[in-house]
Amino acid sequence: MIYTYCAKTDTGRARDNNEDSVAIDEETRVVVLADGMGGYNAGEVASGMATTYIKFELSRWLTEVGAVARSREVRRALEICVDSANLAIFNAANSNAQYAGMGTTLVVAVFRDDALVLGHIGDSRCYRLRAGMLEQITRDHSLLQEQLDAGLITPEQAEHSNIKNLVTRALGVEALVLTEVNEHAVEPGDVYLLCSDGLSDMVSDATIAKIMATETSLERQAAALVDAANDHGGRDNISVLMVELNKGSEKRGLIARLLGK
Repeated sequence: MIYTYCAKTDTGRARDNNEDSVAIDEETRVVVLADGMGGYNAGEVASGMATTYIKFELSRWLTEVGAVARSREVRRALEICVDSANLAIFNAANSNAQYAGMGTTLVVAVFRDDALVLGHIGDSRCYRLRAGMLEQITRDHSLLQEQLDAGLITPEQAEHSNIKNLVTRALGVEALVLTEVNEHAVEPGDVYLLCSDGLSDMVSDATIAKIMATETSLERQAAALVDAANDHGGRDNISVLMVELNKGSEKRGLIARLLGK
């Protein structure tokens, strides 16, 4: 499988600083997106710590043992890296008054040969575009999602809710955090979109799907998604991280087999 990556982050139209952070390690196929929260510049400190630490530690582990690691071992390694990043952010927030209360949402993905190991905390999302159909494959950890699950509000009411930003889980807020980790089969032609709520709160899933289906490259898709969020108000920082999977040529596959790869 051939992987193509693209990331774009934008301050938006209402904020002075960007508290989102993205990271990609192409060699180990690790991608991370975080949306920070907190006063002053604490949010960008938290998100930057999360993406930097998780990318470095998870990629290092995968470089050492990833080729022979089973999926459950990758899941466990992901959880350990997230737990360590959580504690680092929590300790920094409690030892520096300037960073008190900081935290961050998180989406981290590890692409294997035939599967995606996906972890998330909070309301940053991962979507999958497959055969023209867009599907959200993470479920928000938010008060709004809990109300939807309980049937207290309709999806139409949720679109106009004033509690969209109230998350029920965040990295770095408490000493322990629960990471939701799931595994998904991948197929050639899939496009995965990791994004902060600066996109999903501003742009409907239908519009996201239309942009991803009509633009001809990841770069154009990413730029169009950010533009759409800004055109709809840009009330928050906007970050998108995209991964496209395509099948390699038969010739390349034969060479790889002859080399034992």
